[in-house]
Amino acid sequence: MAWWRVVLLLALAARPAVSYFNLFLSQPEVRKLMGLPAELFYVREGVINEYAFKFVVPVPAQVHKLHFTWENLAGRPLPYTVSVDIGDPSALSGSLNISRTGDIPVGGSQTWALALHCGPYDAEVNLALRVNVSLSRRNTTSLDFRRKKICLKEKSGYPGPEEVLVATSGSGAGGRVFYAAVGCACAFVAAVCVLVAAYYVRDGKSRRHRDPLQESRGLSSAGSVERGPGATAGPGPGQTFLSPKTPPPASAGGSTSSYRRLDDRPARELHERIQEITVQRCRVRLLSVEMEGTFGRVYRGSYHEEGTAVPRDVLVKTAAEHASQAQVALLLREGLMLYGLSHQALLPVLGVSIEERGAPFLLYPHTGYRNMKRFLLRCKLNSEGPPRALTTQEVVEMALQAAKGVQYLHRKRLVHRDLAARNCVVDDELRVQVTDNALARDLFPQDYHCLGDNENRPIKWLAIESLLNKSFTTASDVWAFGVLLWELTTLAQQPYVEVDPFEMASYLRDGYRLAQPINCPDELFAVMAYCWAMSPDERPTFGQLIVCLQEFHTQLTRYV
Repeated sequence: MAWWRVVLLLALAARPAVSYFNLFLSQPEVRKLMGLPAELFYVREGVINEYAFKFVVPVPAQVHKLHFTWENLAGRPLPYTVSVDIGDPSALSGSLNISRTGDIPVGGSQTWALALHCGPYDAEVNLALRVNVSLSRRNTTSLDFRRKKICLKEKSGYPGPEEVLVATSGSGAGGRVFYAAVGCACAFVAAVCVLVAAYYVRDGKSRRHRDPLQESRGLSSAGSVERGPGATAGPGPGQTFLSPKTPPPASAGGSTSSYRRLDDRPARELHERIQEITVQRCRVRLLSVEMEGTFGRVYRGSYHEEGTAVPRDVLVKTAAEHASQAQVALLLREGLMLYGLSHQALLPVLGVSIEERGAPFLLYPHTGYRNMKRFLLRCKLNSEGPPRALTTQEVVEMALQAAKGVQYLHRKRLVHRDLAARNCVVDDELRVQVTDNALARDLFPQDYHCLGDNENRPIKWLAIESLLNKSFTTASDVWAFGVLLWELTTLAQQPYVEVDPFEMASYLRDGYRLAQPINCPDELFAVMAYCWAMSPDERPTFGQLIVCLQEFHTQLTRYV
């Protein structure tokens, strides 16, 4: 493994910097975080390894301290400041064993630590550590370290009813978990080949078609959900993953028709559609920021339509000033996914503003709806009183609305590809609308991971065929709907919280699935389990899901 040391020490994208100090992770620290026998230099003899700062390094649940080592090479004290920014202070706090301001000592190296203290519930929390070193009055080197801490109740001193992993009888341990250093390594290797691969990736994306619809798939009876032959019973409250036996893959079949996504249509057609819904920027007024990411923001605003006396409330999605051209183009493509559609369970784009000055705007009607994932988390962590637990009846009603919205998409020969709570909105009456996924990667970065292919994907919501082959069909939307239903019953708990994204495909291949949440009825969990059948042909259609959920809802309300 000596070549890892060489790769980690090479500054592939390094630039000269007047930084007369070393800052690195020792070999034990790299082994603890990444499982590699190497040192990782962020600053080495006045050269900053900027490539190393591009990655968000996961911190496993059992690791509670991050150690850094620095060495002063200037021969005089170097003033520094250290700050820690934690994305969710209610779930994680941090403390340093050095002062936040001081001097890097002269002579020898010094190792210091950031201690991480998890809160009383499971979470994945992003944190940023900034180190500023002043070389002179006008010369300051700023270093930003990004980490993602995995917090589990049983690893944090808060006992909980769930274990992390459960291997079913007759199965192995499921393989060892490789942490995200493998992702860093893959990215290092990919960087060498990026110029060659870019052409083929771009060419492949331009020709990609959707897979055929398969409306004839499903269960033997559209009106019931039964466990497949040999399926295991729902696990007890102490399990997080289970290994159900899914039916063997059926032979490929179905329709041979195919269709294209909006972002695969010719640029001329896309331009014409943008022109149809273009609004004047002077008619849009931004009032307050609803959500904000690194490269985009969601505003609450008003839109004064021509010929109307009273402006209407709108939500405005826009890219930040420093967003790249590619990020702006992605915002437009994904934001126009639901253009021209009309359904009570869908939130289509209302208008778009593209002008030479400023970033483009996407306008959406706003009638009191808010992001579903944030709503569910607020139900779990209500600061104004006890948590608001959703009843089973409310969960089924919300799931039914989302299912009807996606069924409408499929009838229009569209595949959503990123169905999740973060891409739905809900109001105080629990009315649900499915939205596009524009800005979702930026607003919910903890839900997306890159597997070394320079493409952030919702790994833990994807069907097995989407993970392995990037194949998206109506059946893969069904799989994601099962995870959405699991999010509803757990109030937006992170799925597969302890499984490394690089290991997801092997875990799913081995038969592991999300386990039955606490207080989730068997009938509702059976719907989830069928959504996660290994073979796409064995999964129900949304029409069948709606029938099953409606019948279960009828049973729940029969005696109310």
